[in-house]
Amino acid sequence: MVSLPEQSSFCGVEPAAQPCDPYPVVTVDAAGVVLSHNEQAVVLLARVGVGVALADVAPAWLIEAHLRRVSGAEEELPAWAGGRIGGQRVKALAGPRVQDAVTWWLVHDSGAPSAAQELARERTRAGLLQEFSSELFASLNVERCTAVTARRAAQHLADAAVIVGTGDGRTFPVTLCTAGGPVVQERIALDPEQLPGLAEALLGLPAVSSRWIDPRQVPSWAMPDDFVDAAADLGSVAVVPLPGHGVPAGCLILLRHRQEATFTPDEESFAQLFAARAGAALSVARSHARQAHLTEVLVRDLLPPALDRVHGVCFSGRYRASAAGDRIGGDFYDLYPPDTPEAEIVTVLGDVCGKGLEAAVTAGRTRHALQALVPFAADHTRLLTLLNRALLSSHRTPFVTLVLATAVRQDARVRLRISSAGHPAPLIVRATGHVEETRTGGTLIGAFADLEFRTAEVALQPGETCLLYSDGITEARGGPLGNVMFSEDRLRTVLAQCAGMPAEVVTERVQMVVAQWVGDGPHDDMSVLAIGAPPTTVRHL
Repeated sequence: MVSLPEQSSFCGVEPAAQPCDPYPVVTVDAAGVVLSHNEQAVVLLARVGVGVALADVAPAWLIEAHLRRVSGAEEELPAWAGGRIGGQRVKALAGPRVQDAVTWWLVHDSGAPSAAQELARERTRAGLLQEFSSELFASLNVERCTAVTARRAAQHLADAAVIVGTGDGRTFPVTLCTAGGPVVQERIALDPEQLPGLAEALLGLPAVSSRWIDPRQVPSWAMPDDFVDAAADLGSVAVVPLPGHGVPAGCLILLRHRQEATFTPDEESFAQLFAARAGAALSVARSHARQAHLTEVLVRDLLPPALDRVHGVCFSGRYRASAAGDRIGGDFYDLYPPDTPEAEIVTVLGDVCGKGLEAAVTAGRTRHALQALVPFAADHTRLLTLLNRALLSSHRTPFVTLVLATAVRQDARVRLRISSAGHPAPLIVRATGHVEETRTGGTLIGAFADLEFRTAEVALQPGETCLLYSDGITEARGGPLGNVMFSEDRLRTVLAQCAGMPAEVVTERVQMVVAQWVGDGPHDDMSVLAIGAPPTTVRHL
């Protein structure tokens, strides 16, 4: 407990502190300048001196208490203020204000905190950890989780926080933040051996006590801009590992000014609890980011390509997966443009048995096999036979239906050769609005060794379109009664209304009408691909 003379013994204190006082004493004027002090004050406040600003030598709590004392009514203010100075718990007693100067007695507080105080502190810490965890797991973004951790650590654990993420051995992601300041994120080249304990923390080893870290060894990259100019005022440093799920998630560096208390063992333990929450969240966020990147890379080759005009022939495609939100499925289409306009353009639309990711993978294998067989496209039967052999050799591949079409521009017309392998025959939309079915048919791919195909040759006049489609279009169920099949007849009616329209308008119109027919009901993968002969341009004189 704190033991002092009776309050009355301080009533006549002069602005100058007395050398005989057993406690550190410092007298400060209204401007915050030290007027006098005793030898004990030099021991507690190492840089104190006459004429020195209190703000340069004292902790924030004492500076704030002095400002309140010189600016407010004495009878309305508590006589005592308390906090830490150099790792010690200190209570400051203010004497009466004399000529706008206040004399402060600084007394070491040896009294242990009460059980109620300990309970209140632990409740505060538990609430902070819960709030921190909720904010962290609200997002699976690595940069946001790192920024939240740095900001919270600077606000509640130290004057500044620096997070060093896992790097490639030469460069590391670094996040810096001061209390109340902005979060700065950058990637820099650094040597972890420059800061004691950092290399070990990045390997997931236990934290090094802050008492073993000399603040003068902190490199400039590990200090926010606000600290670089005041590096000499850096008082204490704590290096805390961020444990992840099986692998380290990085390291948290905590910085405090010289005026503030050093890190106590209890504070370091709480910092480790804080870091454990942050490390777990960062580990989950990084795992999610890796999975998302992996999925994006794998899905990229499975997505249908963007189609446009190639060597004077118009192409357009639309695709809708069976599951809402999915971008891939069992339907596919592709285009293989030749090097010269005189060569045929190879295009295909197909449907793999099944839905979802497994069907999409099979569709991807089929597309890759087709790409390797494009040099044989002059003979449709040979190409489809070779594709059939390739799929039969893979026991995991289900059967596939598809339409193979080759197109070439001849003057204003587009000549097509079309072969169906168990797939609905494409429809031709003539300029007059008449819709006709191509005379093609054949055996599905990947089911039988013996195949038969019939190739149809079609000429498209300017403004005419050939539509390739999957059975997900005609078999889509919906309509006013909710379970009526869209059917080929309705598709023909829609196409007749698209006479003379560009290929991209035809595919968009078909997709829109079928989507309205289905509504929110279940449906199969749906894909359409249009091949069009550009309309001739009429010049008006």
